[in-house]
Amino acid sequence: MDEIELAKQAIGGNEAAQLQLLNLYKEAMFRVAYSYMQNEHDANDALQEMTYQCLKNIHRVQTPLYFKTWLVRIVINTCLMMKRQQKRMVITIDIAQQPSYMDELFELGDVISQLPIEQQELIHLKYFKDLKNSQIATLQNIPEGTVKSRLHKTLKKLRQILGEGGIS
Repeated sequence: MDEIELAKQAIGGNEAAQLQLLNLYKEAMFRVAYSYMQNEHDANDALQEMTYQCLKNIHRVQTPLYFKTWLVRIVINTCLMMKRQQKRMVITIDIAQQPSYMDELFELGDVISQLPIEQQELIHLKYFKDLKNSQIATLQNIPEGTVKSRLHKTLKKLRQILGEGGIS
């Protein structure tokens, strides 16, 4: 049976076909994951996540011809997500190891608390939750341009507060 027919059956819900396809593409997916993660352990973790995502969302594949491409995209997205999480973990560990950073963080928290609630929420969504302006706009039901202008005003106010008596 060729790969396209196998992909059609897998998309249709045939579990044996799904497993057969995953085994068929396993080495190629591992090479992609390894090229991003640069170590075997993380690459295997990415493959596990890819397998889960594949089995969970296989019914969404619209063209069986592009099944392998779809898998590669899942592996790449998984690897990028894992790398972002690793970066955040490293930054958190570095901050915890440096007590002076903690003092600055608390001072920054005090400065942010001087802002009105709407501006505090905007800072929290943008810089602590890492949301994009478009996501913030959707959450708050306002245009993206409004988010940008409010963020600009908020940052300007923070600079004024910090310049006056806080951290300089």
